[in-house]
Formats: sequence, C-alpha cells, structure tokens
Amino acid sequence: MSIIIYHNPRCSKSRETLKLLEDRGIAPEIREYLKEVPSADELKAVLGKLGISARELLRTKEAEYKEAGLDNPALDEAAVIAAMVSHPKLIERPIVINGERARIGRPPESVLEILG
Repeated sequence: MSIIIYHNPRCSKSRETLKLLEDRGIAPEIREYLKEVPSADELKAVLGKLGISARELLRTKEAEYKEAGLDNPALDEAAVIAAMVSHPKLIERPIVINGERARIGRPPESVLEILG
C-alpha cells in the first residue's frame, strides 16, 4: 500500500494525522508541500481524487488569501490553483492519498475512509 501525506510538521492536525497512520503500521511517503511545492498538474490530480474544487481546498484565513484577492468569486479554477502553487501555505492540510482516493485530515480520522 503506497500512501502519500501532504504534510506540514508545524500543523497539529497534520501531525495527528501522520501519527494516526503510523499507529496503524503505515509508513506514508511524506511530502512537505511547503518545501516541495506541488505543480498545478499535481494539484489538479489531487483535487480530482478529493472530488472537490480548488476553492474548497483553500485556507481562507491565511493573510495570503486576502492579499492575492482570492475572495473574488470571479476567479476561475486555474487562477485559484496558480495561487496555491505560488503560495502553498494556502493549501488545506493534511491531505492523504491512497491510489485514486484522497481525504483531507480534518478531522484526522476522516482519512481512515480511504485506507480499507
């Protein structure tokens, strides 16, 4: 089983989700997305696995959200994805991927849905 976690070690939910996986004997591939920023194509693929829009993956309380004008509803999917590539802090975390399925670890237990 090849599990990937988009992880931010400074985030408590991300740390809790990683521990939840490790406690179940899963050693995921850890992608520290703030250091290893996903490309626009990678983000599109992740969004497809999550089954959500780019806007739904945005962290709206970050300063970069307002600064980049992302509260503008006229922005299309490509513009929102481009903003997340430029400002990866805006990507909701953690994201756990198992094959063609993915979940955001909020709450951490939600990732259990894709492990079985």
